[in-house]
Amino acid sequence: MSLDRIDKILSHEGFGTRKDVRRILRASAVLINGNVVTDPGYHCDIDNDEISVDGQIISVQKNIYLMMNKPQNVVCANKDGLHDTVFSLLAEQYRTGFALENLHLIGRLDIDTEGLLIFTTDGKLTHKLISPKTNSPKTYFVRLESKIDDNLKSHYETKINQGFYIPPEGNESDFTCLPAKIEFTQNDNEVYLTIVEGKFHQVKRMFMALGNTVTYLKRVSMNGLQLDDSLECGEYRKLTEEEVSLLNSVE
Repeated sequence: MSLDRIDKILSHEGFGTRKDVRRILRASAVLINGNVVTDPGYHCDIDNDEISVDGQIISVQKNIYLMMNKPQNVVCANKDGLHDTVFSLLAEQYRTGFALENLHLIGRLDIDTEGLLIFTTDGKLTHKLISPKTNSPKTYFVRLESKIDDNLKSHYETKINQGFYIPPEGNESDFTCLPAKIEFTQNDNEVYLTIVEGKFHQVKRMFMALGNTVTYLKRVSMNGLQLDDSLECGEYRKLTEEEVSLLNSVE
């Protein structure tokens, strides 16, 4: 059984905002299992109840889950006076009705960071993945200004595996990052870093504290979900059921 409010369901299905839906309900145009429902807070079993509006039976779409390959120079916000936003890259169907009111991001990326972004209307999943009690791993591809020789590799690995002190930045306070994982590549200035936190500018601040500078940053996975390599920057697609299950597998 999957229960949800009738006003949320109808808004999700494109009948307008919840205010619009309340007008439809007051007009006695909504039937659930053949009975008129006017209460916007009425809970339906979307798996089993039959819902009709003006005599037309609707097939209920459940939560929205999208993966985007975020480009640089767009911000992770609904509105911004200076820059384009990631929401402006979505089709109109994801910027109206239910989606307009409920679609949000699971974790943000800086304006100059590329890579995996997850949009969803599933508040429970979002809470699960961003909760401080949840150690949800996020992996980033990192290009650094300075090369890492063998001595630095050992130093980086020791510090990152143990967790270490990060000094304050601007209005952001200092903190000690949790143990993380670094993976070196064939290029001596490129690494993969996996962290379980999401502090402000964390990856950049970690390498700055180690005496290096991040010149390019891209998130490539979140809780085991890999960014689809076929997505160009700015492109997106729906998640598969298996991918949603993978995100939900966080403990």
